[in-house]
Amino acid sequence: MSTRELTHHVRVPAPPAERHDEILTPAALDFIGRLAAEFGFRRTELMKERRRQALRLASGSPLDFPMVTSAVRADPDWRVAPPAPGLTDRRVEITGPPDRRMAVNALNSGAHVWMADFEDATAPTWENVIGGQLTLLDVLERRIDFTTPEGKEYRLGDRLATLMVRPRGWHLDEEHLEFDGRPVPAALVDFGLYFFHCAQRQIDAGHGPYFYLPKLENRYEARLWNDIFVRAQELLDIPRGTVRATVLIETITAAFEMEEILYELREHSAGLNAGRWDYLFSLIKTFGHRTDFLLPDRAKVTMTAPFMRAYTELLVRTCHQRGAHAIGGMAAQVPAQEPAANEAAFAKVRLDKEREAEDGFDGSWVAHPALVPVCREVFDGVLGERPHQLDRTRDDVAVTAADLLSVRRISGPPTPEGVRTNISVTLRYYAAWLRGQGAVALDGLMEDAATAEIARVQVWQWLRHRVIDPETVTELLDDEIAALGAEYPWAPVDEIRALFERTAMAGELPLFFTPDAYTRHLVRGPEAGA
Repeated sequence: MSTRELTHHVRVPAPPAERHDEILTPAALDFIGRLAAEFGFRRTELMKERRRQALRLASGSPLDFPMVTSAVRADPDWRVAPPAPGLTDRRVEITGPPDRRMAVNALNSGAHVWMADFEDATAPTWENVIGGQLTLLDVLERRIDFTTPEGKEYRLGDRLATLMVRPRGWHLDEEHLEFDGRPVPAALVDFGLYFFHCAQRQIDAGHGPYFYLPKLENRYEARLWNDIFVRAQELLDIPRGTVRATVLIETITAAFEMEEILYELREHSAGLNAGRWDYLFSLIKTFGHRTDFLLPDRAKVTMTAPFMRAYTELLVRTCHQRGAHAIGGMAAQVPAQEPAANEAAFAKVRLDKEREAEDGFDGSWVAHPALVPVCREVFDGVLGERPHQLDRTRDDVAVTAADLLSVRRISGPPTPEGVRTNISVTLRYYAAWLRGQGAVALDGLMEDAATAEIARVQVWQWLRHRVIDPETVTELLDDEIAALGAEYPWAPVDEIRALFERTAMAGELPLFFTPDAYTRHLVRGPEAGA
């Protein structure tokens, strides 16, 4: 970083902890302050626009591809930047929180990319936020090796996955850092600390600072990120265009602006990713008041549903028409103890990855190292020695707004088992999250915050449309709270129950469970400043 006076002071209203001073240096905090000063107001205005858009759609305004950007979609000539070093072949990507054990396992897994996730897979305690930054710094300094108290050794190998970082979404604040008397946007904290400490280190290692951008809702939010990338590179004297970012298309409004999002980020774009739970979560948040968007049990809403097929095929076509990678969704299965269950889980993963590879995706996500060989084998079978299949431009795909919104073709009420499962999963995830754990193995799947979000909004939607009654939900809640207390004696069951009632049973649907829960429990609660 060039020598200059530190003028954008950021306050740290949290007690110091071991090694935090390595991350929270005066120059790093000044860098965060500069980003907050320049971009904080725009972020606030975009969050207001999200609310205005939600009200417009709730009042009956149609959702369609924007007419004002039709020229961008019609122009056949523009392309995103070519793949950056380490991002040409992305056939297998593994995701997980940036803790030391996950870092070693993911980087050694044989996957081509590891996405270190500060967002849905991390409960944002202060210790997790700064500890995650220390993990990434230690990875790049090759000082991540460690031995557990039980004697198990974790050592980095020679061939490591390319590192990408997912900061938290625009809707979240980091209350342990303040600029101008207000919390700093959490996205700027996660991005800024990593970029300040690790961008040049990554360049020196032959890669670069690479990111995943979550929960964008429109092209303006992508433009904000692009402007941040430009400014951050200027501040640290890094060549413009060194940053690369893949955007998760996991909101229904973003699905209508895929080309525009690529266009805004084109000099920094590394493609798009197709999620599942967050996309369905967004669909319910946006149209949950309408009976024709009533979804059945989430397990029944697969990626082969017509409206999900439209979404994924449009994503592949959009990316490949513009020279961008299309990355498929998560395989969340974790290995089981029973051979038959394990075989069934792996067969399900194989089928899902075969669909993605055959549709033209260039790679896909897994949550556990044991799934890397399965995913790689499938994509090897389609790609061979090629690093991707960008040449498959999918000119055969034509998707309309009606296709993306054709939920009524699978619309229906839940089963009693589906209701109970959603309540159980939400409660167990809340228990882990409040304890500081963001990625949790539940019922054979590695779950994160997106799981809790789709599970709790489905309960809210079913209550809203009276396909289940409050008494039934309350009875099931009583049963599952009792089971939770028996399984996890340490769990604060009263707080967990209250959180469920606020986020799944209230008349007004909270847009996310995380902001209020973060402030109530991770900042002001017993873990504040941990």
